[in-house]
Amino acid sequence: MAESPPTGTVDGLVKGLAPDWGPFAQVGTTARTVIQAIMAAVILVLLGRALIGIVHLRVGNSQHDTVQVKQGQKELAGSLIAAFIVASIGTLFTIVYGMGI
Repeated sequence: MAESPPTGTVDGLVKGLAPDWGPFAQVGTTARTVIQAIMAAVILVLLGRALIGIVHLRVGNSQHDTVQVKQGQKELAGSLIAAFIVASIGTLFTIVYGMGI
């Protein structure tokens, strides 16, 4: 007897492993939406803090106030680094989840 070639695809296997059935489908979509909204709000707040840091830099330079310039530099750098980290969280979670499958 000759065996027939397998008819399944890798796409079907991968979709079968993803928890997108039953209660996971609704919880996953809702949780994803909530996380996206929180991340967007955090990024907006951090970009607002970066703008405040720019204002500190400009005012400090115009008044020759080195303390205010340093404060503006720290606030600008910290805000931009934090915004980058928050924006990268989705990619990092996707990579870790993919490695777990």
